[in-house]
Amino acid sequence: MSATLALALTGLGLLDSTSFGTLLIPIWLLLTPGRVRAGRIAVYLATVAVFYFCVGVLLVLGADAALDAVRGAFDGVPSTHLRIAQLVVGLAVIAWSYRLEAHARGRAGEPGRLRRWRAAAMTGASPDGEGAGGRGVRGLMSLALAATALEVVTMVPYLAAVGLIANADLTWQVTGGALAGYCAVMILPAVLLGAVRIAAHDRAEPVLRRINDWFTRNTAKALGWTVGGIGIGTALNAVIALLAEPA
Repeated sequence: MSATLALALTGLGLLDSTSFGTLLIPIWLLLTPGRVRAGRIAVYLATVAVFYFCVGVLLVLGADAALDAVRGAFDGVPSTHLRIAQLVVGLAVIAWSYRLEAHARGRAGEPGRLRRWRAAAMTGASPDGEGAGGRGVRGLMSLALAATALEVVTMVPYLAAVGLIANADLTWQVTGGALAGYCAVMILPAVLLGAVRIAAHDRAEPVLRRINDWFTRNTAKALGWTVGGIGIGTALNAVIALLAEPA
């Protein structure tokens, strides 16, 4: 593998490390008051990395067939119709973001249950006094799989990386190593944040509590803006493409 390809994959991996599942959820987990277990954040991040790796292997093995199938499915559809459909989807997501925010505000009295689950999953302390080890690990793995599965359709940097790897004519050993290295780079920022959180537990605790309280108060607004931003980006992309098309 060339140095240029390795550098490109590293850059794409770092860009991918800022996504919802690879950074925002880990930060939320690390904001848990109390002493966080290193193994628990490792379970979450390992699940994310393994999921991405498996998806990458499937994409590399079937990249050509998948691209041909997609092209064939939309070959007879005018690009204008596709862009209009994209615009409709974007507007629908924007409308959905308002409903999500309203629903979250309506359940503003229930954040305690989510915080208790996070505390049980990350510290091993069960709120009902029972052992939470197995359930906490399974819950973290389920959260990681759900987050990454939702991001499959938007993992643009990863798709670009898989395309570079698939077109580089590498051996299967090097291909596997490149995918594994990409996934390692992708979770590296979250790993470093976890190490700092665990090492500086006593000094970080007051700050983490204040940040956690702020997140709790603004959960509904953050959810609405996040989903709405996705819709706005989708709709704007469609509008720009429609305006750029020749008459």
